[in-house]
Amino acid sequence: MFGIAHYGTFLISFIVLLVLPGPGNFALITSTSKGGLRAGVAAITGVLIGDQILMWLALAGVATLLQAYPSAFFIVQLAGGAYLAYLGIKLLMAKAGGGAMLDIKPYRYLKQTLVITLFNPKAVIFYMAFLPLFIDPDQHQGFITFAVLALTVSCLTFTYGLIVIALTHFCAERIRANKSMTLIFQKLAGVCLVGFGIKLLSSH
Repeated sequence: MFGIAHYGTFLISFIVLLVLPGPGNFALITSTSKGGLRAGVAAITGVLIGDQILMWLALAGVATLLQAYPSAFFIVQLAGGAYLAYLGIKLLMAKAGGGAMLDIKPYRYLKQTLVITLFNPKAVIFYMAFLPLFIDPDQHQGFITFAVLALTVSCLTFTYGLIVIALTHFCAERIRANKSMTLIFQKLAGVCLVGFGIKLLSSH
């Protein structure tokens, strides 16, 4: 269909990628809990933009570049790990109810989730190595094939993101009323982000 091989398998694989715990999921949850639904939607937008950038780069042949120059992927890991650790430290140092990891202005949430997505090795590996497996070289239709893949990725990501921010907002409204719970969640978020950062920095 549209030059895509095993479209059903592609759908399942991408849904699994979305559900797996990682920096992107945690960024959506933290953004929504700190800034509400507007922040959550802005965060989803950042993820969507990052996904599209990675996907079109993969389709343009960046996978070949990374395969030929492994050090390029190490630089991505290094930058991503450092950024996640930085965000986590900001959360650990912030006081309950103040100094949030993410700025109140929606575009800040968008920018930070965009950076997290671009430097997330899980996403990089998927788009640069796994995605080309679903392109049928015999039935390939050029831009149409790429556009269908891009649209599918966007729809699935947006739908999943809305579910995540809706559930997070519902729970966050109840957690915010308890300052001690807010502080615990904030510190836990910081520890997780620092952990993600250290894992990326040590995975080369």
